[in-house]
Amino acid sequence: MRYSDLYPGKVIVVPTRRTVTEQEIVEFARRYDPQWFHVDPKRATRSRWKGLISSGWLTCSLAMELLVPHVLADSESIGGPGLEYLKWPHPLRPGDEVMLKVEVLERRLSKTGALGIVRWRWLLLNQSGAQVMDLVSTNLFELQPGTQR
Repeated sequence: MRYSDLYPGKVIVVPTRRTVTEQEIVEFARRYDPQWFHVDPKRATRSRWKGLISSGWLTCSLAMELLVPHVLADSESIGGPGLEYLKWPHPLRPGDEVMLKVEVLERRLSKTGALGIVRWRWLLLNQSGAQVMDLVSTNLFELQPGTQR
């Protein structure tokens, strides 16, 4: 998807759904976020979570996995300067099937006109429609001279 395809109010529902496995939750957490409720299924079962939950950072990675091939691949995207906010309203659990919905909130040009700036909200939802991730981020798109703005 190109910068010129992204305009305020546009909603993108990524057509791919992704099932999360216990193995990937544990493997990711062992390496990057080894808290017991991400790596110890037995202990997690006896906790307030009533079972293993994903690291929020894996949850963000899954959103990127869905977004890149359907939105950012073959675009002018060169990354982003950061997030406005990031929330994990509900835990992501083994067996959950997630889908991504993105809404473009704002689009503008940089002062030089060389970059397109897109501010958008990403919602990662489970099979019940519960939000497992909610974020607002800004992405930069490097524009070629003559690009439709």
